Amino acid sequence: MYTAHPDRYAEMPYRRTGRSGLKLPALSLGLWHNFGPDRPVETQRAVLRRAFDLGVTHFDLANNYGPPPGSAESALGDALRADFAAYRDELVISTKAGYLMWPGPYGEWGSRKYLLSSLDQSLSRMGLEYVDIFYSHRPDPDTPLEETMGALHTAVQQGKALYVGVSNYSAEQTREAARILAELGTPLLIHQPRYSMLDRRPETGGLLDALDELQVGSIAYSPLEQGLLTGRYLNGIPEDSRAASDSPFLNSDAVTEELVGKLRTLHEIAGSRGQSLAQMALAWVLRQGRVTSALVGASSPRQLEDSVAAVGNLDFDADELARIDKIVKG
Repeated sequence: MYTAHPDRYAEMPYRRTGRSGLKLPALSLGLWHNFGPDRPVETQRAVLRRAFDLGVTHFDLANNYGPPPGSAESALGDALRADFAAYRDELVISTKAGYLMWPGPYGEWGSRKYLLSSLDQSLSRMGLEYVDIFYSHRPDPDTPLEETMGALHTAVQQGKALYVGVSNYSAEQTREAARILAELGTPLLIHQPRYSMLDRRPETGGLLDALDELQVGSIAYSPLEQGLLTGRYLNGIPEDSRAASDSPFLNSDAVTEELVGKLRTLHEIAGSRGQSLAQMALAWVLRQGRVTSALVGASSPRQLEDSVAAVGNLDFDADELARIDKIVKG
């Protein structure tokens, strides 16, 4: 039987999420790619146990994570029953709905019917009475934002979610979502954008500024840019990499000679900081405290340990930041 490490809170920093009372670990575990039936169950459970032992108290999911859709939530449900039943109140578990989950007109986007039906299915798969955070995974151009935010509010009123968030919303959409939720009496807790050294859209599009103004938290997904910032691509495209596969999230055309040159230079800067490229990339997302938490995936406990080690050096001097900007933007 699993017993959590007694010193699990000793090293991980925790950051307050916006103006709420909820604190998240600087690094959270995302169950996007590595928690389906194509992965050994024992490896999945070992990753979750090691994460919690290292102070990673937040497990992030969505209804369609797997593959196949739903399998990541089912896998977490099995692990919760086997290992974490005694620790539920120490965990923050989040899920989302917005992308395609089942056939027909009610299986995706942002209608009240889809969001609340999806949440019920997610709770059933995980064996939970509630999730800590429930997200609208993407804005729906055909559904009034009042309806989508109203569904999130209802989830809280029903006791099926403690907090609500949005993901992939623009700065303007986020401001409007926050306004609607505030009027309903359910504050917007958090936004989950894609953000990394190589993807600055939350900065250039004004999203981070909007979140600062609204006092809403943020949790960055793909901080390692689908593996580009892990160091695996310093010598081109490995045969077993995501870019060499048919992944819709990263293709070989994106890995140009120019990009590889930038990655090598960033790797050198990371080395001067005593970090791997992945560790520096995570630290960069968390710099200055504007981002509450960064989401990492892990296919093994060792990979997770390497990511968590990034919290040992989250500070950058002005010269380091300027050099990184020059490399990435140059």
